[in-house]
Amino acid sequence: MVTVSQVVKRIINSQPKLQDSMIEGIISFANLAEYLQPRIEKELGEEINTSSIVMALRRYSDTLQSKVVTQPFKTSQEIILKTNLCDICIVKTSTAIQKIQKLYKLIDYDRGETLNIIQGNYEITIVISQKHLEGAKRIIRGEKILHLEKNLVSLTLRLSKDFLLTPGIMSVATRKLAWENINILENISTMTELAFIIPEKDSAKAYNLFQEIIAY
Repeated sequence: MVTVSQVVKRIINSQPKLQDSMIEGIISFANLAEYLQPRIEKELGEEINTSSIVMALRRYSDTLQSKVVTQPFKTSQEIILKTNLCDICIVKTSTAIQKIQKLYKLIDYDRGETLNIIQGNYEITIVISQKHLEGAKRIIRGEKILHLEKNLVSLTLRLSKDFLLTPGIMSVATRKLAWENINILENISTMTELAFIIPEKDSAKAYNLFQEIIAY
């Protein structure tokens, strides 16, 4: 038998901003209960008191907050911003894998140029300095380009090694970006770096948000 708590949990999990509001403790459970009541009653097929919904919301809010990072994590107080990037997504094939090795010859790392190659099961994403876009397209000629996005930036947080062992650190950054409607095209992480590829138009806003994370 489906319970009020189960329906509440399913609804909240399907709406990230409601979930974030509960985590931050900035939402009225009474108002939210009234808002959710018609939907919950429809799913359960019976009338439900708002007090029961409020109780379910409070319990789930406690559960969510217990899972959030509560201990400060160490950063190097450094945010690295790289501009003028583009993102190319291609179909993963044996020939594509051979071709992308040649991309490394285009990049001058000493000048701060960027190349990140992310391989999925069926796709390969290339994040590269936009000045090398045409050169990259020549190298991967014959491969199917699924998507190409220009005018991007990368924002990187330098973290301590605790990053690998602390659940929830990435969600701190993604929640802040989501609240400001900043789209994340890619995220890239290493042992002590967490980078997000976002539209250039959002770079100033995202930089300020990351400064808040450093002060976390």
